[in-house]
Amino acid sequence: MTDKKQRRYDQAYLKMASEWSKLSHCIRKQVGALIVKDKMIISDGYNGTPTGFDNCCEDEDGSTKWHVLHAEANAILKVASSTQACQEATLYITLSPCKECSKLIHQSGIRRVVYANAYKDTSGIDFLEKANIEILYLPINE
Repeated sequence: MTDKKQRRYDQAYLKMASEWSKLSHCIRKQVGALIVKDKMIISDGYNGTPTGFDNCCEDEDGSTKWHVLHAEANAILKVASSTQACQEATLYITLSPCKECSKLIHQSGIRRVVYANAYKDTSGIDFLEKANIEILYLPINE
């Protein structure tokens, strides 16, 4: 696939991840993720509480509750309970991954990460680069 064509796909999938983020009940930050393999979306996720828990992501102080799952973790976990696999897939995410999620990304076999906004802590991206995962920062063009 040509770089120009790939860039168009990257932009489209990031816009879809951005739309998906709007499903999050979190007040402080809404993050969306898509996992794409062979031009097919194999999973999606957004940040939120585990199944069966109240949808409120923040405590009385406005801090994020410890058990809130990040968008990429939700997407990877959804693949784990399907017949798909993340090997050689691309993760599209609206916010660059934290260090905890970067371990999941690497271990799941995802080979490429495209993100629209940078998280304040770059250690997740630094780890993925060290793991030879292709990283692309691509702001969403509306």
